[in-house]
Amino acid sequence: MYLSEILAEHISAVAARPPLAETRNMAIRCVLDLIGAAIVGHSSDSATAARRSAATLFGKGETPIWFSGQELAAVGALFCNAAAACALDIDDGHRAARGHPGASVVTTALTIGSMQQLGGDDIIAAIVAGYDIGVRTAAAQNPQTISTRQSGRWAAIASAATAAVLLKASPGVTAQALAIAGVLAPNQQANGSSGYSKMTGNDVKEGIPWSSATGLMALELARRGFTGPSDLFDHPDYYDPRLLLGELGHRWEILGTYFKPYACCRYIHPALDRLLELVERYGLTSETLISIDVETFGWALRLANRTSPENLVDVQYSLPYCLAIALVDGSSGLLPITTKCLARPDLVAAAKKVQLVVHHQSDRLFPAETLARVTVQTKNGKFVSDLGGPLGDPGLPLLWHGIEEKFCRLTAARLTPGKRQAIVDGVLALAQGEAGPLFAEMPQYLDMHED
Repeated sequence: MYLSEILAEHISAVAARPPLAETRNMAIRCVLDLIGAAIVGHSSDSATAARRSAATLFGKGETPIWFSGQELAAVGALFCNAAAACALDIDDGHRAARGHPGASVVTTALTIGSMQQLGGDDIIAAIVAGYDIGVRTAAAQNPQTISTRQSGRWAAIASAATAAVLLKASPGVTAQALAIAGVLAPNQQANGSSGYSKMTGNDVKEGIPWSSATGLMALELARRGFTGPSDLFDHPDYYDPRLLLGELGHRWEILGTYFKPYACCRYIHPALDRLLELVERYGLTSETLISIDVETFGWALRLANRTSPENLVDVQYSLPYCLAIALVDGSSGLLPITTKCLARPDLVAAAKKVQLVVHHQSDRLFPAETLARVTVQTKNGKFVSDLGGPLGDPGLPLLWHGIEEKFCRLTAARLTPGKRQAIVDGVLALAQGEAGPLFAEMPQYLDMHED
């Protein structure tokens, strides 16, 4: 069998049995976290542009664009929903994948699940399968031959796996869909920290919306007889079969998901947590600041790290500017970030006092661990943090209460308390097999929607 066929059989097996309790519990955390990200990303320039373009690009239909009152063809709605979900970089991630499975997988599951009027068990099974295939594919990539690491390189495969569960695709069709998605996904060679372009403050980012739409299109093409290269994964120079198939059916990749307490690149989070610990412990302020020195892994230094960002995407990829926000405005300034943080002399001044250096031990441990140590020099003395990882990792998890608290903080300015509680209750109902209560809330307008 080709490896694509083995993965397709695994997807079929996941679809055929009830989700395990541990994967079910993680899946509903992923769902609530993703919905919160989509709500705050709804009014972003990128998500707004996607909605304004989608009818022309994809055509009319009956699938809801979340919180807009609009309906489109399924692929168009999925594109728009994914654009909102990943807009502010507050969506979940996975260390092995070095990217963001939830913005593709959960968005595909909820978009297609509502269209098909499926139950909670089907939705959760699709999410578990999507994370499993997406993360394994990403982890198995050989960085010497697949040089760019953005989520768009593999999110189409994750989306195709998710949709295959919901649309009851046969293993043969699913295998073809995985192959098609793997070829047609955006190459992302220009963008991101591993891309050749240095202009990172753009809306393409990791290519997740287009990749998600590509995954759904790949499945539909496969259902109609379109084919792809079945041996896509059978080349060890490109995909490591041990990482692709290791403990398949016994280790569930969704359980390794991390959640983000700040709306910025995950590579910034270890330093943010260390700085905020020092601020809380010693009452540090920007008024006495002389310098901030960050020791961390090398990939964090490959971000754009602009000290005078021009837009919110620039902010999301600037370690110095995010540290400045944390010091001046506190953690609330990063959940979410808004345009109010742009063009502020106080933040620019603090950001220019940040110095970044590679901590070689942390660099050797990356990507299994992402560590940082922060030293703050003030007029009153020098303060040094421990070397540590970020909050929200499996070792320092955000459990249901933490995810619910994050959701409430994110959406406080956008939802009434009643609407917020209805969404939380709808997500909890998924765990009991009921998807209807959640789907009833998703198409409705936000309380602060655009005209």
